[in-house]
Amino acid sequence: MRDPSIRRSVALFRAFLREQTDPEHCYRLLARDAAQQVARYAGPLRGRVVVDVGGGSGHFTEEFRRHGAQAHLFEPDTAELHSRGRPPAGAVLADGYLLPLADGVADIAFSSNVLEHVADPYTFLSELARVTRPGGLIYVSYTNWLSPWGGHEWAPWHYLGAERARARYRRRTGRAAKHTLGENLFPLHIGPVLRHVRSRADVSVVSARSRYWPFLTGAVTRVPGLREVATWNLLLILRRSP
Repeated sequence: MRDPSIRRSVALFRAFLREQTDPEHCYRLLARDAAQQVARYAGPLRGRVVVDVGGGSGHFTEEFRRHGAQAHLFEPDTAELHSRGRPPAGAVLADGYLLPLADGVADIAFSSNVLEHVADPYTFLSELARVTRPGGLIYVSYTNWLSPWGGHEWAPWHYLGAERARARYRRRTGRAAKHTLGENLFPLHIGPVLRHVRSRADVSVVSARSRYWPFLTGAVTRVPGLREVATWNLLLILRRSP
């Protein structure tokens, strides 16, 4: 799927709508798309060392391996690691705040839709930068809080308040929501994150764009206020500085 394109965006959106009933299709498609995005910025993936941080059950790791990369999964949640049965070979139970890796070992540090789930996103970004070699690439995407999907399974009712949205979810489904604000989901915005990464000396910003939009992917992130709602999911491509 060409990125950006309406066809790609529609395909990803349809897959997302089927996430609960057909997660394999959803995450395989998303992983294939993400690997193509990484290759667009980093070049061929064969032989590259990829560190997948917070990659859950391993769809992204497996896709990078299909491209010939030496991909390694680091995930802190055992339930996520085993959600498809056995995790990918070599998967490591590890926290993204303190990865069991030496400095500069990765050609590519990859993190998809994790940043909004950590209490200290800037420490998390620092750890991604630490394990990436100078000149290496850092891929980070996350769903910002004011996105229509910012409340995850209880979106878009998060606009009316997190507790009200969670209560509605329980009434509608008969079960508690997976995410709780302040515990495993945090109100992360685009403006502060962009200011933070642009102020860092250890990385440079290659691209800051909407991950899923079919057009004007970079333009929408440059408009304060509008970007917090319209971006939906921010994709940051960073280059590790010498």
